[in-house]
Amino acid sequence: MIKKGVEKGAQIHFAPFSFLQVTFKGPVPEQDFLLLIFFKNKLLRKSLEIYCRSLLLEMEELVTVATIPASVLVYRGGEQFGSEMLCKKREDYLEWPEYFMAVAFLSAQRSKDPNSQVGACIVNSENKIVGIGYNGMPNGCSDDLLPWTRTAQSKLDTKYPYVCHAELNAIMNKNSADVKGCSMYVALFPCNECAKLIIQAGIKEVIFMSDKYHDSPEMTAARRLFDLAGIIYRKFKPKCNKIIIDFDSINGRPSQKPL
Repeated sequence: MIKKGVEKGAQIHFAPFSFLQVTFKGPVPEQDFLLLIFFKNKLLRKSLEIYCRSLLLEMEELVTVATIPASVLVYRGGEQFGSEMLCKKREDYLEWPEYFMAVAFLSAQRSKDPNSQVGACIVNSENKIVGIGYNGMPNGCSDDLLPWTRTAQSKLDTKYPYVCHAELNAIMNKNSADVKGCSMYVALFPCNECAKLIIQAGIKEVIFMSDKYHDSPEMTAARRLFDLAGIIYRKFKPKCNKIIIDFDSINGRPSQKPL
């Protein structure tokens, strides 16, 4: 359609030069058609420039001006334009410590313990997660048959002789050869049994959220072991109290371009 318009316009603008004989073999693009006329007679230069400029103006009138979505990229003169170029990065993103502790808390939601849901996340020096775990019964042992109660006449009727703590499971679930030199983010300060495992695994630092059993013999023994082994342990100080996961948020801003 554009070619027909160009040909018709050229015939009108170059009518005074109808003596020129221009023939084509097969289909010729409109730009080649105009260039052939130009090279046939240099006197057409000015008329050609005027016509091309007029044609561009007519084409621009056909373009609908609209707001460009952030996902649309516009190229002009070899350079990239678009609203994305004007956007700055998010400032409310999760920093590494909050992210790792959030992973530990999210992992805890997998626990079937009706009283305590604890999660742990092991991270190496490159800020890569190498192990995640939560408290639960051992593999192959039905959590429907074993007790979950905290108190009973016999200790064998409580969960304590059977349950595996989050720290143990995180170490056993490691996806690397070892966890030496890593840090562990855990919701609850480790007990003495978990402290032994942490030391033996070579973990160098423990970041915990709660130390509500601080004065119990198990936690006192754990701190003593950590001090003797040179393990750093510190309470986590979050920059935000809540992290909300909204599955619908991904549909909040439609985009024409995949993430």
